[in-house]
Amino acid sequence: MQTYEKLLLENKAWAQEMIEDDPDFFKRLSDLQSPEFLWIGCSDSRVPANEITNTQPGEIFVHRNIANLVIHTDVNLLSVLEYAVVHLKVKHVIVCGHYGCGGIKAAMSNVNYGQVLNMWLRNIKDVYRHNKEELNNITDENLRTDRLTELSVVEQVERLAKTSIIQKAWKQRNGPDLHGWVYGLKDGVINPVYEMKANSPLDPLYEYHDF
Repeated sequence: MQTYEKLLLENKAWAQEMIEDDPDFFKRLSDLQSPEFLWIGCSDSRVPANEITNTQPGEIFVHRNIANLVIHTDVNLLSVLEYAVVHLKVKHVIVCGHYGCGGIKAAMSNVNYGQVLNMWLRNIKDVYRHNKEELNNITDENLRTDRLTELSVVEQVERLAKTSIIQKAWKQRNGPDLHGWVYGLKDGVINPVYEMKANSPLDPLYEYHDF
């Protein structure tokens, strides 16, 4: 049996188990999607949003990319953000990184990963540069990597707040709140590292006024 065929068999077993536990489970899912949360996470296969938060399908709207970055030219992310905030009216947007992130480690190196990955990782390198003094004072490489992971999550949350999508929602419905979390691969525990409540103050340079 091919490995992908095993996935299909596991899917059938899972679907049958869900129906046995709750006969109306899939009917409810097909009728409505109304999650409270948008999750911007890492593509790493070890960090599945539903499993590590013990939530069911339909409870979290998910976007994932390498190192959970919020980039203002990323139309993929922005379309997910706009749909979640404007149409689903999520109450919380969570950026969740994880300790031991390969993207963070790669950005801390001088390895040439090719044009596309280099361009993507450049965003993390910029976070390092802006926090160089603090990071260079951390002698343990693993601890330095962990701290850069946290600082990058903080930066992504602040980038969310700088979007017109979030600012418009803040003015019109006083939401959503923004959260920065880091998941621990070694213990399975999420560490909240940053939060911005709706209408948190911003640098005036990034504020929009014509909503």
